[in-house]
Amino acid sequence: NEQVPLSSVTSIIDGLKKLYLQKLKPLEVAYRFNDFVSPLLTNSDFDAKPMVMLLGQYSTGKTTFIKHLLKSSYPGAHIGPEPTTDRFVVVMSGPDERSIPGNTVAVQADMPYSGLTTFGTAFLSKFECSQMPHPLLEHITFVDSPGVLSGEKQRIHRSYDFTGVTSWFAAKCDLILLLFDPHKLDVSDEFKRVISSLRGHDDKIRVVLNKADQVDTQQLMRVYGALMWSLGKVLNTPEVMRVYIGSFNDKPVSENAVGPLGKELFEKEQSDLLSDLKDIPKKACDRRVSTFSVFFSEVLKHDLVLEYFIIAVQTTCLHPRPLSSI
Repeated sequence: NEQVPLSSVTSIIDGLKKLYLQKLKPLEVAYRFNDFVSPLLTNSDFDAKPMVMLLGQYSTGKTTFIKHLLKSSYPGAHIGPEPTTDRFVVVMSGPDERSIPGNTVAVQADMPYSGLTTFGTAFLSKFECSQMPHPLLEHITFVDSPGVLSGEKQRIHRSYDFTGVTSWFAAKCDLILLLFDPHKLDVSDEFKRVISSLRGHDDKIRVVLNKADQVDTQQLMRVYGALMWSLGKVLNTPEVMRVYIGSFNDKPVSENAVGPLGKELFEKEQSDLLSDLKDIPKKACDRRVSTFSVFFSEVLKHDLVLEYFIIAVQTTCLHPRPLSSI
């Protein structure tokens, strides 16, 4: 019950580190939590910048969205109408432009991705880190994901647990953007499973209706209604999900296509989304405290269950009961 002295704590994150090392880590080691659930936390798990993950079916503009925010392309980025991004790419700040293979990233002590080793080498070969110097990346890290495929391709052609990986990143991320294309509103069974894996992180999810300038105003109203109807069947929440409408690329919005009202709407929606992104670093500390609290509860539950089984096994070995009484 000894408390961590306030004089030894210089920040909230620093306080969480000390609490973990002094109180929680000994319990994890004693009850082998790292063997059953997840690896032991490191300093990088506490010091990591807030993360934003982009999910969606192929060619919904995920990579273009990141390029639009950075005003430049990141190393290794590929953009096209076909499924171009075939791997999970973490876009983060670095001294120079370079791509680091996933096998290297997962074992680097200064990066919070050691937990991804549980998904095996098949996944790590489809994972990489893209570093570049950029003022925005000094505050936020982006996670670009492969487009969700349809039919048996998603289940058979993936050599790793795609849904499990998205769930792992969802727990680490501060914001999850689901991108949709006006011409691809149908939520496939595979995408439903991916969205279902985000359950418990509903407060992090935002929906982006991208490429909205490809339809006129009347069609946009119908597309928005169809999207809300589709999401209502997948997201089992009573709250209405926030949907940002716009065309997040480097091309200026054409008034000829969407009209003056449409252009004004897109500009306001883009401004709101940027404000949401700017608020992430401010809320990151509160989310870390909340996440640590949930993690502490998971460790405690694991320890109690394991302790119960240990006592039950010891009791059975010392006082064996006849089979007829079991």
